[in-house]
Parts: sequence; C-alpha cells; structure tokens
Amino acid sequence: MSGEGLPTRKITINNEDLQRLESNVWSNEFAPVKLEMNGKTIDAQLRFRGGHTRNYPKKSYEIRYGDNQILHWNAEFDDPSMIRNALSFHFFNMINVPSPRTRHMWLEWNGYPHGVYLEIESVDDTFFRRRNIGSQALIYAVNDKANFGLYDSETGELKESLFDGYRVMKGSDETKTKLVKFVKRINNPANSSLKSYLAYRLDIYLYLKWLAGAVLTGNYDGFDQNYALYEHTKTGKYRIIPWDYEGTWGRNCYGRLCGSDLVDVRGYNTLTKKVLSYKSHRQIYRKILTNLLASKFTVKTIEPIIADMYENLRPAIRDDFTRKWPLYAFDDEPQLFISYIEERRAIVQDELNNWVD
Repeated sequence: MSGEGLPTRKITINNEDLQRLESNVWSNEFAPVKLEMNGKTIDAQLRFRGGHTRNYPKKSYEIRYGDNQILHWNAEFDDPSMIRNALSFHFFNMINVPSPRTRHMWLEWNGYPHGVYLEIESVDDTFFRRRNIGSQALIYAVNDKANFGLYDSETGELKESLFDGYRVMKGSDETKTKLVKFVKRINNPANSSLKSYLAYRLDIYLYLKWLAGAVLTGNYDGFDQNYALYEHTKTGKYRIIPWDYEGTWGRNCYGRLCGSDLVDVRGYNTLTKKVLSYKSHRQIYRKILTNLLASKFTVKTIEPIIADMYENLRPAIRDDFTRKWPLYAFDDEPQLFISYIEERRAIVQDELNNWVD
C-alpha cells in the first residue's frame, strides 16, 4: 500500500515515547522522532494537536524540526471529502486573504501505513517571510473565548481577563496589553470616535474580506476562535488569518450535515458587530460579497478546483483503511459541495437584495 502519487512522510518513534503521549492525549508534550521526507531523515519533535479530535483513533500531529520549522498534519477524520480545509484556504488565497498552504500526503508510521493526511503550513515567521509581509506580533485565538467581547459566551459572566482565549506566539509584553486595550475599546458605544479608532488599529478592508470568506464557506466556529491576529509592521494595524476550516461547505466540525443557512450573512463576534455598525463599512462588505458572488464563489470557478483535488486524492483514499468514512461517501461529496454553493449563493444574494442600511 502506498500514497499513489502523494508525497510520503515517514515517522519513527519508539514505543515508550508513544505510550507516554497516548497516556495523556490532552498534553502538548513533544516526543522525539525521526522524520523522513524529501529523501532525507532528520531529528524532529512530535505532539498530538487539535480539540475534540484528540480522542479519535486517528490522531492529528504537530511536527517541529530544523530551525523552528513547524508542520501540521491533520487527519481530517470527520470530513468524508478530506478537502474542506484545503478548499477553504485555497478560496481565501483566491480572494487575497493570506492563508496557509496545504498539501495532501501519505504517512507511514514505524514502517506501517498510517493513511492520508492534510499537511498545513504553520502561521509563523516563515509564513510571513514567504509572503513578504511584515509582522511585529502574532496572536492565536485558541478557544471560543476569543470573541472580542467582555463576557464569556458560555457562562454569560464577565471574563476574568480580556485576553481569555488568546495566546501570544510572537511579540513583547506589550502585545498582550495592546490586545486587551483593543478589546476594551471596541466594546464602547459605536460613535465617530470609535470609528476613527477602528480605522487606526484594524485593517478594516482585509477584515471584511475575511468575514466574507468565513460567511461564504460557512464556518460557524471561525468567528470566536480558529483565527490568528497579527500586527502589520508598516501600519501597526491588526490583520486576520483563518485557521481550521474543516467544518465548512455544508458540514460542521463533527462531519454532520448542516443547512446552508447555518451562518448568518453578517457573521458573528463583537468586533464584527461593531465594524458593521457603521454604514460605510456595511457598504464595503456588501460590495465585497456582491463581487465574490459574481466571480470567485461560483460553481463554475470552484467545481474544477474540487475535481482536480479529487483526481489527485482518490487513489490514495481508496487505499486508506484508517478512515472513518467509506469510499462511496468520499465519491458522493463533490455533489454536496455543488449543492452547498448553489444554496449559499441564493441565501447571500437574497440577504443582499433585502439589506436596508
């Protein structure tokens, strides 16, 4: 059994280290491994990654090697198509919202087939260097407390800290202080002073393009978590990057079918609500959505991308016995994507037609 044309990665890990990782799947502890890729074998570190997926029989991994190089290997266990993350990030890049590159790969584990994975580029210094983007600070939204609000969405009580839900990946002591100040400030009344502040601290146009991408792909989990914020070096403004888009295009993050109307066309979270409270921002957002419906978010544009991904992936999927879903489920998914796009287009267009400023 092989990856049928997919790039192959090989991991060698001793049993003691593997048992240590498996004894606590929620730990972020790394174990030493040998990583073989591109014809070379190197020392690396591996840990489990993900949220609820850590309890699954097929785990997802983070690999660190070399000069702080990082790879994310997603099992995409809940996604019968194996392409929802890849297609979503491809779509974001199409609309000029910088997003991680992806590639499907075949994994061998201690000499045995481990099946198809999605390799996802890490959002880090290398990510920004590749794109010639200046970044002076980077913050991950790691759980659903990262809603830009004052209150915990689960308890309804004031947050202990306005930094709840975030993790500084790059920056100084001031990085946390600045984000807390930003969250506190955007929770003030939507007056002209706040509008000026938003223009000063947030790349509003990029934020609205990201919002359109999340809304069109239908990522319900992408507003209160599963994104990264970075401070652009030249402007000092916050910019946003999507992350973890497995629950999209008609299925949720558990792989269950969901309606094409699951995500509100105006999106969610406190920052989104505050940005769209201004008529000029709503007009920009509506224009972005209108343009995407006319060009990028169409069956004509996206169906060939899906077909190409499927052509490259199907032989390996056919040979992968580690998957949750049967092959016929994989083969049925392209039609679900098409139906979702058609239905989502109609929903968004109807909202735009009836949107009164």
